[in-house]
Amino acid sequence: MRLDKFLKVSRLIKRRTVAKDVSEQGRVWINGREAKPASAVKVGDELTVRFGQKQVVVRVERLAETTRKDEAGGLYTILREEWLNERDGDA
Repeated sequence: MRLDKFLKVSRLIKRRTVAKDVSEQGRVWINGREAKPASAVKVGDELTVRFGQKQVVVRVERLAETTRKDEAGGLYTILREEWLNERDGDA
């Protein structure tokens, strides 16, 4: 499944266009490598998403073409949520 679609279906990011923009800005990594919107996401992958000064690391548990809001959280497990220091910059 495409990264931008997974981010939207899982509700980590609300809209696919926003997921695409975030990926293009270099704010999403798959297994430690910078990812583009069309990058493939597989079960077991570790995704890191940067939201401003917050970084969230999740493990993909399952894939689905569509999901209801109350089921979206079952697509991933949150491994870590970190607040980044100002000196960390945009890395």
